[in-house]
Amino acid sequence: MLEPGNNSQLPPIPGKRYFTIGEVSDLCDVKPHVLRYWEQEFPQLKPVKRRGNRRYYQRQDVLIIRQIRSLLYQDGFTIGGARQKLTGEESKSDVSQSQQIIKQLRTELEEVAKILRR
Repeated sequence: MLEPGNNSQLPPIPGKRYFTIGEVSDLCDVKPHVLRYWEQEFPQLKPVKRRGNRRYYQRQDVLIIRQIRSLLYQDGFTIGGARQKLTGEESKSDVSQSQQIIKQLRTELEEVAKILRR
């Protein structure tokens, strides 16, 4: 288990379109029951539900979950405070989400560069 709230320790997000709740749990170091709870608390989280009510998260969902995790575990926000921060004007220019996207793109580009060097 990773240190709570330390997003820099989280694994890179694979280049897939959809992720199961188990994969997202591993990628974000958050238990599946917590993810289901956060879906009720944060309107931004809307995984696609398919056969048998199975959840399929997209890349944007994973980034939002990482941002929620950071707000709650690192920055000490309450659920209500984190929800307000995500829905407020600040969310449009939120630096942590932008940094997460840049970090992810860098990782993906490094992987592509490795493949091209072969």
